[in-house]
Amino acid sequence: MMARIGAAVQQGRDGRPVLTALWDEIGPAGDPLHRCSLAHYLADLQDDAEAELLWDERALAAVAELTDARAQQYHAALQVRAFLPSLHLNLADVHHRLEHPERAREHLAAARAAAHHLPDDGYGEMIRGGISNLEARLLR
Repeated sequence: MMARIGAAVQQGRDGRPVLTALWDEIGPAGDPLHRCSLAHYLADLQDDAEAELLWDERALAAVAELTDARAQQYHAALQVRAFLPSLHLNLADVHHRLEHPERAREHLAAARAAAHHLPDDGYGEMIRGGISNLEARLLR
């Protein structure tokens, strides 16, 4: 399933119908790794912030059910707590754009609190930079 998700993501904006069909196939009680991954990607493909919020919330809900053991079946180095900074950053950003400052600050604080779980690589730097950039925007 992760290979199918990856292939659909590579299709870019044309991948939205494929990803949505995969979501329907997996269902609300499906594998939390698949639900988290799909919802995370689907959020990025939305043109509407309210729809993006819905998918971001689904990703966060799915990660709450995900275990390190399950994530490591896909990739040995994955740790669920390292997913949290990105998921909370996305929620903080969309709440900021929807003019929900309190919710934005709550999710930004959660992203910042979990940032120490990020790897020391390009991905970790990108998420930490996103947290800092959003913090600066929220302080304006």
